[in-house]
Amino acid sequence: MRNEMDYEVVIGLETHAELSTATKIFCGCKNEFGGEPNSHCCPVCTGMPGTLPILNKKVVEYATRMGLALDCKINQVCKQDRKNYFYPDLPKAYQISQFDIPLCENGHLDIVVGGQTRRIGVTRIHIEEDAGKLQHEEEFGGSLVDYNRCGVPLIEIVSEPDLRSAEEAKAYLEMLKQILQYLDISDCKMQEGSIRCDVNVSVRRRGETAFGTRCEMKNVNSFSAAYRAIEFEAKRQIHILERGGTVEQETRRWDDVKGQSTVMRTKEDAQDYRYFPEPDLMTIIVTDEELQRYREEMPELPGAKYRRYTEELGLPAYDAGILVESATRARFFDECLRIGGCKPKAVSNWLLGDILKVLNELDRDIADTPLTPARLVELIKLIDAKTISNTAGKTVLDAIIAEDKDPAAIVKEKGLAQISDASALEGIVDEVLAANQKSVEDYRAGKTNALGFLMGQAMKASRGQGNPQMFRELLLKKLG
Repeated sequence: MRNEMDYEVVIGLETHAELSTATKIFCGCKNEFGGEPNSHCCPVCTGMPGTLPILNKKVVEYATRMGLALDCKINQVCKQDRKNYFYPDLPKAYQISQFDIPLCENGHLDIVVGGQTRRIGVTRIHIEEDAGKLQHEEEFGGSLVDYNRCGVPLIEIVSEPDLRSAEEAKAYLEMLKQILQYLDISDCKMQEGSIRCDVNVSVRRRGETAFGTRCEMKNVNSFSAAYRAIEFEAKRQIHILERGGTVEQETRRWDDVKGQSTVMRTKEDAQDYRYFPEPDLMTIIVTDEELQRYREEMPELPGAKYRRYTEELGLPAYDAGILVESATRARFFDECLRIGGCKPKAVSNWLLGDILKVLNELDRDIADTPLTPARLVELIKLIDAKTISNTAGKTVLDAIIAEDKDPAAIVKEKGLAQISDASALEGIVDEVLAANQKSVEDYRAGKTNALGFLMGQAMKASRGQGNPQMFRELLLKKLG
């Protein structure tokens, strides 16, 4: 039997992202998650006979922006096509998509895995409408269908089969998500199905150039699930080949709870969908002027931002990676630097330390709190000027978020201003030493950790307002 290392895994991903337009792709219904079943739909998105779709121009704009971000060729003249299939969640029995002329094609995305940069080809990005959602009810042993999702605008981003591990696939998906959020064209809420992917996996013996037979996995609803699904499917296919079997081309359903996939159906090919040009929609045209405007308005993307943070600002790779991971966090950081008056590393330390901890505890995004870049810069300046201690700074941070007040006002109200008066601090030190003779003896006997205890007692006695550096100097002086 061969070892799994004798095989190479070949992966291609089809990533669907819901676009954050106000209305659906072909009608004026709200593009909004949730709501009572079948309350966000109309005759157009439920496919009633005689209705005509009208393309939402914003969908074309958002898709084009994503294409430019992935360095795609933009087909400025293209069309839409009908993809025919029969399923209960598709009431008109066809999906309006794009077939032979996608809006964007021949792009790429660079990912970093294990310190190495890999360029992954992007075959195409096309626009299409989403289908409804089946809800299986055990009460009567049947299924119900909610058509609210019908007509929600999607872009499908199809990669080349360039990915070679589950780790690379996860990195690719995470970078796609970041770019979508930086462009502000999708909220990427996986728990609401805003971004999801189909995973195509095949294996071949190392050294072979021909691709093996691929299987597609559906129902992959998180990036970690995609990782597990790829690992499982690769092992399943290798096991079949090692036993002398043949891998069948098929669509499989991934069950993340059980950690395994099951057969859904034999894989369809393009001819099974009987594509033909959509007769009820006009040709899509992206003008030169629009294309130029989209290029000029392109924000700094995650890769470029990461390089700027590490190379120009000197941030550690870890800090830069965590900052860039969230578009909201990166924008907050950049705004702090634009305001000025504090070092990049100090801003990074607060954002990735105490602030992130508080946000995780509250389960909130930084944009949903009263903390603004101006307030964080003011807080850092108060600490740098030794007006307050780091410990008091944490108290101020909590109060900003809880009470929606400016740092200076909080410091004044709570009496948090740092005491730097030498005589006042010396009095506190004398009291601490007198009350903790054993720690004094321990320190003089060589147990240097006793100094930390005495420092803590001094800070406690000053209610966190004593200047820590001055306390330390006074303690060392008196301890001899």
